[in-house]
Amino acid sequence: MLGNTSSGSTSSAETAGSDRPGRRALILVENLSVPFDRRVWQECTTLRDAGWEVHVICPRGTKRDTEPEAEIDGVRIHRYPLRAATGGPAGYLREYGAALWHTARLARKVGPVHVVHACNPPDLLFLPALRLKRRGARFVFDQHDLVPELYLSRFDRGEDLLYRAVCALERLTYRAADIVLATNESYRDVAIRRGGRRPEDVFVVRSAPAIERFQPVPPEPELKRGKPHLLCYLGVMGPQDGVDYALRALAKLRDEQGRTDWHAVFVGSGDAFDAMVELSRQLGLAEQVQFTGRIPDADLVRYLSTADVCLSPDPLNPLNDVSTMNKVLEYMAMGRPIVSFELREARVSAGDAAVYAPANDEAAFAGLIAELLDDPEKRARMGKIGQERVGGELSWRNSQTALLAAYAAACRGRTPVSPGGPRTSTGTDTGTDPAQAQAHGQQRAKEQGSGRVVE
Repeated sequence: MLGNTSSGSTSSAETAGSDRPGRRALILVENLSVPFDRRVWQECTTLRDAGWEVHVICPRGTKRDTEPEAEIDGVRIHRYPLRAATGGPAGYLREYGAALWHTARLARKVGPVHVVHACNPPDLLFLPALRLKRRGARFVFDQHDLVPELYLSRFDRGEDLLYRAVCALERLTYRAADIVLATNESYRDVAIRRGGRRPEDVFVVRSAPAIERFQPVPPEPELKRGKPHLLCYLGVMGPQDGVDYALRALAKLRDEQGRTDWHAVFVGSGDAFDAMVELSRQLGLAEQVQFTGRIPDADLVRYLSTADVCLSPDPLNPLNDVSTMNKVLEYMAMGRPIVSFELREARVSAGDAAVYAPANDEAAFAGLIAELLDDPEKRARMGKIGQERVGGELSWRNSQTALLAAYAAACRGRTPVSPGGPRTSTGTDTGTDPAQAQAHGQQRAKEQGSGRVVE
């Protein structure tokens, strides 16, 4: 995760910044620490290689990324203490209030920047971004999640007062942003249709696995705990992530398919972790299902290299149907076949590297696992397809092009930062053509195999 993912930067990288000394970017994150947030870290290193001075403001991690300040590979990271929300809406108000206060405090310390780049959730970081806009910065909104859909999918409260509040915050964020980064074409459609953004101001910057982090190693049969096959889940364990669907599907694999020739490992953590461990016990799966929590990269690679089938059990809901799942791309990077529910963006990402059960049908999910366990040749073909897609059309190289084109568009008419703050210019920067870079980035984004552009 700490590797340089942007070696061999293209000419578009040079267009976006290397010929402009003094470019400064400030990236705001509340959801995860950096560099643990892989997407943000890849963006940081891409911008750094393009000649930008990159600062990040984010929360401290619990077991890693714990230092208040760090400079890693030329990226300057400023971290603040943050207690995760508990106890319902009041807990989120406390968390977000503390995050906003610390973000504003550290932004003053960083000083003037050309671009402030805010990553949601939550859709509140436009507030400190607005202060920087008033000093001449451009605001890039990096929409990691559709928060209204996240609210509906996570809390099951319907379109209540809080739902209307998060919709309003999303509208304000769209309105404040100069440029929007979308993780796929579905999100781009939302920014244009619901957010009222011009198509030319919305760039698709897909998430992509750090290939150097996911290099297969020889399988270790002992990880299968004496069984012929290993099943693997990697990712967050929250209410919307479908680990409960996976566990019920495994119980059906045992009870309805009569299959006990497997061991399953669930790697990751989240606020549903303890509930999922208890559910596995209630389903009588404790002897066949192992929960590791978060583990070092080396151990993760060992499990994925040994796995016969990987699980992507995200159920159909308003958020999951249009979201790109990082675990799907990481399974593909490791050459593993995938079982998924039928979701729009899951199919866009995985293509023939996955098989798809009807939405939320746990019995069908179990049946597809059984079919793959019985067909090693199909598993090998699917794994190869996945690796080719991640190394080609879904690679970070293509996302780099779109990211740098977005920054070129955001910086149209800007001059180098001065001690008193960024200045605006009535002309364009010398040595670059933002319109050309923007058009090139949009075309490359459309070629990445995302959403309805290729359908």
